[in-house]
Amino acid sequence: MLRPLILTTALLVASAGQAQQRIMTDTKNTMEVAVWDTYVPRKDGRVMHFDIIAPSSMRDTAVIHGYGRAYLATKGEAGQPLTAKECRFCHVRALQPRWEKDIREQGYFVLEMEHCE
Repeated sequence: MLRPLILTTALLVASAGQAQQRIMTDTKNTMEVAVWDTYVPRKDGRVMHFDIIAPSSMRDTAVIHGYGRAYLATKGEAGQPLTAKECRFCHVRALQPRWEKDIREQGYFVLEMEHCE
């Protein structure tokens, strides 16, 4: 009766170890990022469209909106509204290599779409 228990325990430990190894391998190979679709009215009346891309674990909208405000300041658009109305979570996707440096250094990357010059 003890033998089946030992065998079952050994199988569970082996399965858990394999699952952990798979998770660690996936984490090393790909990082998932969250894409926040953002539309902000510019001072000249046009609408800026850009995506704020941050690690998928970052779900704090105050932080995401702070990233957007920092970006707007670099474009001479400081003070323009950036709230949940202008910036919404869109989807999760795999990290693109060109975004990685900015995300690692400042926590986010901005993908400019329209009227961001």
